[in-house]
Amino acid sequence: VQLQASGGGLVQPGGSLRLSCAASGFTYIFNSMGYYRQAPGKQREWVATITSDGNTNYDYSVRGRFTVSRDKNTMSLQMHSLKPDDTAVYFCYGLERGTNYWSQGTQVTVSS
Repeated sequence: VQLQASGGGLVQPGGSLRLSCAASGFTYIFNSMGYYRQAPGKQREWVATITSDGNTNYDYSVRGRFTVSRDKNTMSLQMHSLKPDDTAVYFCYGLERGTNYWSQGTQVTVSS
């Protein structure tokens, strides 16, 4: 069982990126999925969450710029108006029965 994150890269300030997260090997739909990120020298911080019935929630720093969506256990994070402060390694997770399953990270770098 695993989650695979993809879609990171280098983008200029104001640009857009789309991250994807695909789960494999799970026999159930995650109650909740989402993203965290970790910038150099900082602790991992929560970014966004989406439940199995489509309810979403965002950290204030990305609200209005990021949109999370999912289809069963496949999730996407559409990021617009990216800022240098968005530079981080992004991780996706799936939560079920009190257990978080994590992906490997994907690097997002926002720089001119």
